Amino acid sequence: MQKFFPIVDWIFNYKKSYLLKDLIAGLTVGIILVPQGMAYAMVAGLPPVYGLYASVFPVLVYMFLGTSRQLAIGPVAMDSLLVAAGLGTLAITGVENYIAMAIFLAFMVGSIQLLLGFLRMGFLVNFLSKPVISGFTSGAACIIILSQLKHLLGVDIEKSSKMHELVVYALEKVGDTNPYDFAIGILGIFIIVLLKKWNRKIPSILVVVVLGVLAVYVLGLEQYGVRIVGNIPQGLPSFQFPDFDLKKGMDLWPIALTLALIGYLETISIGKSMEEKIKEDKIDANQELVALGTSNIVGSFFQAYPITASFSRSAISNDAGGKTKGFALFSVIMVVVTLLFLTPLFYYLPNAVLASIIMVSVFGLIDFEYPKTLLKYRKDEYIILMLTFLITLFVGIKEGVLIGVLISLLLMVYRTSKPHYAVLGKVRGSEYYKNINRFGEDIEQRDDLLIIRFDSQLYFGNKNFFKKHLLEEVNAKGKSLKGVILNAEPINYIDSTAANMLISVIEDLHNRDIQFYIAGAIGPTRDIIFNSGIADVLGKDFLFVRTKEAVACFDDPESIQDTDRKIAHQRKPR
Repeated sequence: MQKFFPIVDWIFNYKKSYLLKDLIAGLTVGIILVPQGMAYAMVAGLPPVYGLYASVFPVLVYMFLGTSRQLAIGPVAMDSLLVAAGLGTLAITGVENYIAMAIFLAFMVGSIQLLLGFLRMGFLVNFLSKPVISGFTSGAACIIILSQLKHLLGVDIEKSSKMHELVVYALEKVGDTNPYDFAIGILGIFIIVLLKKWNRKIPSILVVVVLGVLAVYVLGLEQYGVRIVGNIPQGLPSFQFPDFDLKKGMDLWPIALTLALIGYLETISIGKSMEEKIKEDKIDANQELVALGTSNIVGSFFQAYPITASFSRSAISNDAGGKTKGFALFSVIMVVVTLLFLTPLFYYLPNAVLASIIMVSVFGLIDFEYPKTLLKYRKDEYIILMLTFLITLFVGIKEGVLIGVLISLLLMVYRTSKPHYAVLGKVRGSEYYKNINRFGEDIEQRDDLLIIRFDSQLYFGNKNFFKKHLLEEVNAKGKSLKGVILNAEPINYIDSTAANMLISVIEDLHNRDIQFYIAGAIGPTRDIIFNSGIADVLGKDFLFVRTKEAVACFDDPESIQDTDRKIAHQRKPR
């Protein structure tokens, strides 16, 4: 039960002292969640109330199945933008059809996440490297900010997920700017920023919402064209089946897969950062997939669009002192009370205020420091980051992620095909064997012995690189060379193609009266050496634990003890 329902782990150990802290954390998160949820629904192109719907049942489900006690689940800016970008490419007519597609998308995202969780495929997120994540996140944040210009300016601007198009559309309409909307939005941004700098404990978002509602109601700004949220349906979301359609599923699967992986990545990233702060917390990557998937599936039956973990609300729950996932129950109660009784209070809420909330929240996603670090120390990864960033901005969000991942994989393949390769020599006055190019004059070099180290797995992609460099060094030594030692400590795998190459090289060296030795092979590599036939050609007596033992054997074959040979020959029992 504890494995499949992590709530069992904490619910039976719940203490009375936790209740007040969870209550405060839950209400604090709930106060932020209500306006944020409404704002993010607007980013997704949905009516604001759907942000509240996505903040009820998915949050409750995660409370039962999630493994991180501080994660706050619900609508977030990134997923909302991906929903808008994905659905925006489809020919959808009418608001009702758009809403139905968003709900069906939540079901598909949840199904993919749940399937990946059952198959224990959480490792897939590892293919999203940090430069790709940083470039994509920063690019998406810029697009989200620009997408809110229509609310800030109080004009109708055509939708797009490309930066240059949004800028052009905004410039075309800038002359029609409503000064009241613009003033409300700019003031909202300044108030949120100033309050955060002054005291982060002040609920700046709630303050701006209250001030915005009062300003419109008291000053009658609606008559000056200020755009407001208007009527928000009262009541909880009703149970209904998503509009299942195979054709729609075929259209939606690329964006559903992107949302599933990006949402999971956000959750794991936030969960890991929370884990570092709370040492006793331990997040289970595969269980998180199950929790997110189930939350999205259940949410789709209650009119929710795709959700994931929110960094800002998770940080708030932690800062407010939440002790367990029970805080989520109180945040849900806050949303439920709003849906049942308080929606009329949001009638006069200006869209410009929601735009200011989104702009300030999303601006924090733009990473300025990491690109500077990469530019200084890792220019290849800086190029990946910038390409991902630019493609996300000017080509598309899905394309930015996909191309960024592909470029990262190509870079990884390139690096493993041409890994670091070193010729070793003995450091004078010690038993250490180090790179001759790094230690220079401190290294003792011999004409009769060549020691090499290959800093990668040995596989079909780099076997020719290995063979070429090895034979170059062998030929450079000439006829004086009598032995070659391969320091195999960094080699954690040898595939069948590379094994056949190594057998061929050993036989070639033997034909030249040059003995071959392997030192430092770890257990799994030793298993491959024995199972692939390498040991048969090499000879078991030429396999050693340490380089110095191989050198000693080369100088005096009788000097090696039986114990050392037994350790070097140890392999996994069949």
